Amino acid sequence: MEYLEKLKKISAEFGDPFLERKYPKPLSIKEILQEFKETKEVKLAGRLISKREHGKSGFAHISDYSGKLQVYAQLDRLGAGYQLFKELDVGDIVGVGGELFKTRTGEPTVFLNELKLLSKALRPLPEKWHGLKNVEIRYRQRCLDLIANPEVREVFVKRSQIISCIRSFFNRANYTEVETPMLHPIAGGAAGAPFITHHNATDCDVYLRVAPELYLKRLLVGGLEKIYEINRSFRNEGESRRHSPEFTMLEAYCAYQDYEYMMKACEDLFSHLAEQLGLSLILEYQGRKIDLTPPWGRISFAQVIKKEFAVECSDSPDIVLEKISQRLNLTSKGLTRTQILKLCEELIEKYYPKEKPVFIVDFFTWMSPLAKKKKDNPYIAERFELFVAGMEVANAYSELNDPIEQEERFKRQLEIEEELPKEIDRSFLLSLQYGMPPAAGLGIGIDRLVMIFLNQPSIKDVILFPLLKPLQDVDAHGLEDIDERG
Repeated sequence: MEYLEKLKKISAEFGDPFLERKYPKPLSIKEILQEFKETKEVKLAGRLISKREHGKSGFAHISDYSGKLQVYAQLDRLGAGYQLFKELDVGDIVGVGGELFKTRTGEPTVFLNELKLLSKALRPLPEKWHGLKNVEIRYRQRCLDLIANPEVREVFVKRSQIISCIRSFFNRANYTEVETPMLHPIAGGAAGAPFITHHNATDCDVYLRVAPELYLKRLLVGGLEKIYEINRSFRNEGESRRHSPEFTMLEAYCAYQDYEYMMKACEDLFSHLAEQLGLSLILEYQGRKIDLTPPWGRISFAQVIKKEFAVECSDSPDIVLEKISQRLNLTSKGLTRTQILKLCEELIEKYYPKEKPVFIVDFFTWMSPLAKKKKDNPYIAERFELFVAGMEVANAYSELNDPIEQEERFKRQLEIEEELPKEIDRSFLLSLQYGMPPAAGLGIGIDRLVMIFLNQPSIKDVILFPLLKPLQDVDAHGLEDIDERG
């Protein structure tokens, strides 16, 4: 109520701030500081983040996306505008103009001769908002997080730069960026439980995209030889520091190449990103040094599983399940084969040097229904997963292009995967029958990639608005209940 009363008072004396249309500013605060010259006239706009009055004068700090700058208001200079300065609250959006000078302590400052209120904050910033650490508030009210923590703003600015660098990397290699549907009549292209919704006009259920793979391969059939998509995908599964139900993926395909080509592409892409971000090839991630210098090592998944569980690559999925369950003293009741395989993949962390990225190769063919099998061993697929700092970051295949074998693989997958919809994508198989060239395909988790390059501990720290469980007892106007939870 106090803020509404102040809005009425300001509106009556100085005009409604919400009627202001624009306040052009030639330079950002960062640029003003870089080009600082005393007595130079400047204009800037941003959020008031501090204010202190001293009788007929006062100091404040204004922040924009690039930094903050001190301003000095004086009654003699501003006249009636100084009364507006006195009415301002921390959080208000203002536009100012004046001359640059340095205070006795050497701080760059603007001596104001112009002040406009551009937007009135009707709520105070939370207590101790400087360096806000409460993750509940940070994730649920990302705007407060961005106001309070400039380093968080920088993370998302750099995330945008990383995605731009990925685009430039593939564009320079003559790839074509494409877009494929997010609503699918059949959930496919990757293992994962889908989100389902309903399309009213056609009166049919559709799935949010689990992966774009099957549509991108249709484009290979159609004659596009080098393609990529940066896409949003959705999996209706659990959350963790590495998993989000909504995430961003890169998928890239190159005709007439195999998965070895995509290994080199990963090494080149990581080196390109480090260079473009001004980073060394030796990154620090959560207290650990990660050396990105190529070439990267390889570890055989088949050999790890054989050593741990006496599993042979020729064993059927049921036998693999039985051997792993026996060795771990587990019963198969209540455990899906997918869950057992996740237990196996966790073992990889035991075997690879975490100070360098590593390619995990030699996955079983029955685990990789869209990948070609090796010529010399039909039980092993031409597939790799890239692990960096303990996280799977990329997955790639030599793509299966035999429509007859692909149909058989899909049928077997329906038998062994309990969690997937029991339906084969006949439209995709029809496309394959027209002939798809041999090709290499690569998928990279953009969110995890950003986590590693920007040294962020959780996937929620690199997604602006992560999905969170609604809090029923938080009112529409405030965060008091959240504050009380700490």
